[in-house]
Amino acid sequence: MASETLIASSPTEKVDTVTAPPKIHSHDSNPVQWAPLTGIPIERRLQMLAVCAWISLLFACLFVFIFLATYKFLWPVLIAYVTFIYFDKAPENGGRRYEKFRHWVVWKYFANYFPVTLIKEQDLDASKNYVFGYHPHGIISMGAFSNFATEATGFSKTFPGIKPFLLTLTSNFNIPLYRDYILSLGMAAVSRRSCEKILSSGAGHSIVIVIGGAAESLNARPGTVDLVLRKRLGFIRLAIKQKAELVPVFSFGENDLYDQVDNTKGSKVFHYQKKMQAILGFTMPLFHARGVFNLGKPIPVPTLEEGTEPTQEQLLAVQKLYIEELQSIYDKYKDVYAKDRKQELCIAD
Repeated sequence: MASETLIASSPTEKVDTVTAPPKIHSHDSNPVQWAPLTGIPIERRLQMLAVCAWISLLFACLFVFIFLATYKFLWPVLIAYVTFIYFDKAPENGGRRYEKFRHWVVWKYFANYFPVTLIKEQDLDASKNYVFGYHPHGIISMGAFSNFATEATGFSKTFPGIKPFLLTLTSNFNIPLYRDYILSLGMAAVSRRSCEKILSSGAGHSIVIVIGGAAESLNARPGTVDLVLRKRLGFIRLAIKQKAELVPVFSFGENDLYDQVDNTKGSKVFHYQKKMQAILGFTMPLFHARGVFNLGKPIPVPTLEEGTEPTQEQLLAVQKLYIEELQSIYDKYKDVYAKDRKQELCIAD
């Protein structure tokens, strides 16, 4: 299993991430592949444990909080904590990053499970700010987490002076305990205020947005890459207004980590998933797999006069450059990291 993330460079920077997953055959009679119970080296067991711990963390935090709430003598503390969550603006103000936590050895085990590799196409100027666009979303965006929320793949050594903040749904910061965990990793809310705050906090401060979001996660299947991108102009507008360069990031193998229950458009499963997305802002792909489971060149953006907004023509021109760089990353590495692909890169929406 291997995963590579490619990050581009300017006239558009690209990043390439490669995540190599176990081989999954989506139409096998028994699609769920279980890891053997014996004969597995301790190193591999630790890697599996690290991945399991991360995947189950959200639910574990909820369980612990509910369990603590069964003790009445803890209620004053828990009420004070919930009140703190309500008023805490850290998710909108760049998080509460704790560098030592990002360097924990457990993240090395996590990344080596797949393994995840970070490949850069060119150096990034630490005096600038960047908006990294991560593709594809996959089911859980394992490559984005490994490369940008931890130092498992050595991001700070590969791009010295660049401080990435991986952005996630604001609702994740309403979950007790879990919110503090991800805040310490430098994760922040994917809101306009949060993006502007981080990008204006100093040289090198950069944000990482998984562009396709919930809609794209429903397209994640082994051997395919169907991106939701053409209608996404908000991140380009943000980059232009904040004078930040755009860096496309492509993660080979992200979609190969899990297969989904059939949810073709028009099916009941797809209908309920889209309804959930409309109500909650996120959706839940029904996935299965075995057990658990490149940066490009920066793209310069046009300079605006103070107080003006980018025109539709400017947005589409930058988007064209962005898509061209993303496509070039894919074409350059597809025969190395996507040998078993069922189709070529598809940018549909």
